Amino acid sequence: MRQFRVGVIGYGYWGPNLVRNFNDDPRAEVAYVCDPQVAMLEKHRTRYRTVKFTDNLDELLLDKELDAVAIATPVDTHYPLAKAALLAGKHVFIEKPLCRTSAQCEDLIRIAGENNLTLMVDHTFIYHGPLRLIKKLIEQADLGDILFFNSVRVNLGNFQRDVNVLWDLGAHDLAIMDYLLGQSPLEVFAIGSSHTDSRLADIAYLTMKFEHDLIGHINVSWLSPVKVRQIVIGGTKRMVVFDDNSQVEKVRIYDKGIETMNQPTTAPQIYSSRIQYRHGDMIAPVYDVTEALRTAVRHFIDCALSGDLPLTDGHSGLRVVKMLEQADQSLASGKVLPVGAESGYV
Repeated sequence: MRQFRVGVIGYGYWGPNLVRNFNDDPRAEVAYVCDPQVAMLEKHRTRYRTVKFTDNLDELLLDKELDAVAIATPVDTHYPLAKAALLAGKHVFIEKPLCRTSAQCEDLIRIAGENNLTLMVDHTFIYHGPLRLIKKLIEQADLGDILFFNSVRVNLGNFQRDVNVLWDLGAHDLAIMDYLLGQSPLEVFAIGSSHTDSRLADIAYLTMKFEHDLIGHINVSWLSPVKVRQIVIGGTKRMVVFDDNSQVEKVRIYDKGIETMNQPTTAPQIYSSRIQYRHGDMIAPVYDVTEALRTAVRHFIDCALSGDLPLTDGHSGLRVVKMLEQADQSLASGKVLPVGAESGYV
C-alpha cells in the first residue's frame, strides 16, 4: 500500500506541528509545505529533506498523487483554500474555525459530500485524552444531570489582526462545549471590549442558556497577567475540573454538591435550611496522554482511507462558526439573542 501523501499549507505557528505529526504517522508522507514567505521556507528546508518547500499553491493542487492538504492559515483564507483543494480532489484537514461565515462552511460541506472527500476541522481539544475521559463520564451519567459548564481561557497575548478573542480563543471552548454537552443553546449573550486600535474585542464573556436551566459560560482574554486554561463542569452527582496547565492530574472529579429538601408544609419550616451540602472524596483518574494533535491526525487519515465521517467533521465546524456569528451579533447589539432551528443549531 502506497503512502498517504499530504501537503501542508501555512508554515507559521501551527504548520510545523502538522508537518511533524503527519510525518510521524507510518502511513503518511508529507510531500509539500507551501507558504508565501519564501525566506521562512528556506530557513526550514533542511529539516525535512524529502519534503518539497514551495510558495506555489498550484503545484500542490495539480499533483494528482497528492491525497490531502492540511491548512494552517489565517481564517479569512480558509474558505478559498479549502474549496480549491476539495475541487482538486484532495481531502482537507483544516484549522479552527472552519470558515469566516456559516454560508462558507455549508458550501465546503456540500462540495466534500458531492465528491466523497473527508473534510475535518482540527478542533484539537476534542482529541485530548482528559476531555475524552470527561465525555465518557458524562455519557455514563457519572456526573448526573449537567448543571453548568464554565470555562476560562486567558493569557497575555497573542493579539490577532483578523479576528477577535472569541474567534481565536473562544472557538476552542465552543468546540469543547459542543462536544461535551451535545446540545444546542437557546439563548446567547456576549459582552466584550477592545483596548487597542484594532477595535477587535480582546476581552469577552459569552453566556449561553440551554434546556433545563443548563448554563454555559466562557471567559476569554488576551489581557490577563497569568495564563489560565480551566473548565469546571457541575453535575447533580459529581463535579469535574479540567486544568490544562497542570502537569499532573489534569482531571479531578469531586464528589461534592447540594441536595434540596422537600418543600416545607408548615410555617416554622420555611425558615429552616432546605439545602444540604455534600462533601465527598476527590479522585484524579488516569487518562490517555497521547498528544491530541497526533490523535487528530491519525483519525483524519483513518477517515480519509475508510470513508468514515470524522468526529469533528464539517458540521461540527459549522456549529461552532454559527455560535461565533451569534456571539458577534450579541457583542454588537448588547442584547441577549434567541437561537432557533432557523439559525442552524440542530
